[in-house]
Amino acid sequence: MFEDKVLVCKDCGNEFVFTAGEQEFYAEKGFQNEPSRCKSCRSNHKAARRSGERVMFDAVCAECGQPTKIPFEPKTDKPVYCSECFAKHRA
Repeated sequence: MFEDKVLVCKDCGNEFVFTAGEQEFYAEKGFQNEPSRCKSCRSNHKAARRSGERVMFDAVCAECGQPTKIPFEPKTDKPVYCSECFAKHRA
């Protein structure tokens, strides 16, 4: 029923095998998505989350033009706001 699949890690870009056994485990747990990171990057990502480290990305506020740091990778089609401008938009 399940066959090994070769996937590409979204962090390092290396190929990794999503084994038939792993696919069966994912199906049993009801997981809808395939893994997006290889084992090494997945371990590093988990360790960073546990240690409280947060990857921040540089961006420019779409409203005031000031440089800011945000906790997600900005997309070109959506505006990004600094904390002050974001608070104004929420109100």
